[in-house]
Amino acid sequence: MDLQAALQAQGLTLPPAPKPAGSYVPAVQSGNLVFIAGQLPFDNGVVAVKGHLGADVSLEDAQQAARLCVLNAMAVLGAHLDGDFSRIERVVRVGGFVACTPDFTQHPAVINGASDLLVALLGEAGKHARAAVGVAALPLGAAVEIEFLVQVRG
Repeated sequence: MDLQAALQAQGLTLPPAPKPAGSYVPAVQSGNLVFIAGQLPFDNGVVAVKGHLGADVSLEDAQQAARLCVLNAMAVLGAHLDGDFSRIERVVRVGGFVACTPDFTQHPAVINGASDLLVALLGEAGKHARAAVGVAALPLGAAVEIEFLVQVRG
C-alpha cells in the first residue's frame, strides 16, 4: 500500500501529527490493534470547522471537517508506525462524533466524509465498521471528532 501516492492522487498531504490537547497519548497499541485517540479537524494547528450541524455548520463543511480528522489521525498513526504505512492491515472501526442540534439526523452523511476518504486512501483495507453519534459539544468547539481502531502487522 502506497499511502503517499494515494494522498497525492487526492491532492492531499499529511500534516504533522497533532499534539494531545489533554492528559492522554495519541495512539496506544495492544497486540496488533492501534487505538487512535479522537482527532479534531485541525488545519495548520487551528480547528478549521467549529459549531453545530443544524445551526451554523453546513453538511459539506462538516464532511470536509471529517476528512481533516482522517488526515490528522493518519498522521498520528504514521508517527506511531515510524512512517511505515505498509503495516496497516485494515481500519477496523471508526467512531465519529458530530456536534449538532437535537433535531439534526444526518450524522452518517457527515461521517461519510471520513469513511469515503479512508477507502480512497487504503482501498479494501479502509472499509470499516463505524458509529456516527450526535453530541451537544466537542473539544475546542469542533464540529466533528473522529477516532480509529486499526489492525497492523508486527
